Amino acid sequence: MRLKVNKTVSQQQLAIKLRVEKAENQGFFTWERRRLLIHAAKTALAAALCWWIAMRFGLPDGYWGAISAIIVLQSNFGATISASRDRIFGTLIGTVLGFAFTLVGTLPWNYILAVLAAVIVCGLLGLRGSSRLAGVTITIVMLVNTGSHWTLALDRVIEVFLGIVVALAISTLVFPDRARLRLRDGLAKEFLLLGTFFEAILEGFRGSPAENLPALREDVLAVLRSNNQLLEAARNEPSGGPGWREGLGMLSQFGRSLFDALIALEFSAKDSYEDRYAQQLEPALGRLAIDIRAGFHYIAECTHAWRFHIPPPGLHLEEDIAQLEARMAEVRPTGFQFTQAEILRAYAVQLHLKQIAQLLRASRVETSRAVGEAQK
Repeated sequence: MRLKVNKTVSQQQLAIKLRVEKAENQGFFTWERRRLLIHAAKTALAAALCWWIAMRFGLPDGYWGAISAIIVLQSNFGATISASRDRIFGTLIGTVLGFAFTLVGTLPWNYILAVLAAVIVCGLLGLRGSSRLAGVTITIVMLVNTGSHWTLALDRVIEVFLGIVVALAISTLVFPDRARLRLRDGLAKEFLLLGTFFEAILEGFRGSPAENLPALREDVLAVLRSNNQLLEAARNEPSGGPGWREGLGMLSQFGRSLFDALIALEFSAKDSYEDRYAQQLEPALGRLAIDIRAGFHYIAECTHAWRFHIPPPGLHLEEDIAQLEARMAEVRPTGFQFTQAEILRAYAVQLHLKQIAQLLRASRVETSRAVGEAQK
């Protein structure tokens, strides 16, 4: 059997692929390395600025502001907001509990109880990321013997606020890096990789299995993990327009569902390259596979342009599914000529192909609705 998947893509689709490849293959100064250098420069600038402001206004322990800026300044704005939130809540909870427990009991018992209370309070408030910072603040307030505990607690809060404000300002004003924009490009790459993974799976259905199938699977998993982290950061950023959060979340969810469906297809197509029953499903089965491959590229193009309301030209996945189902009904009476294993594999493959086609169509339609586009 030969399922010839069409590799011809539109000029815009090819531009997306070349853009992704160019970002990853530019010699030593790749985009990731440039981003690393920019992040390093922004961190150094934030730390130095905090230290200068602290010295300028006579803060006794200005280095804590620099430390806070270094800790919360992340590679993108959304992650910086998340880290800042964890740090400020941890500092406030730790300051209040640390000072309160200095008024009751004696060391080390009141210190132990303060740390215990901080972890419990942060957990109950859903601020698990702040619990360690609260413990650090309690340690400083209760165990550092430099003046009154109240003065130490107040200075600690002021310095942390200074570091957070400076970090947010630097992240916003100096070479701003938005998680939502990186996620949009990451999702476009994800759908391209899913399409490549799909084609490699079908090679095992029509002939010898693709040698790079395990590597492609790992590449898709790596992109899924990276995009999931970016999604968490993007949710903390101010909205970039109508439906941005909803649209990005929708595409991420569909990407994971498509990957699960592809894994199921991979298991179904395993050891099926000599099956003869699947040949009887042509040309309907091959046509559906070709349009699914093109569908992955089209969703990547829509994601890159952030336009989902225009139906893909020349793709008729619903019609392909209907034709495949009709062809299955036609060849069903000839099933006695083939082994049960062949028939079951063919049925499993066509079911997973239909599921993938439906997910692809739904990913465009549902995302278009989420971002508030007028349907065509």
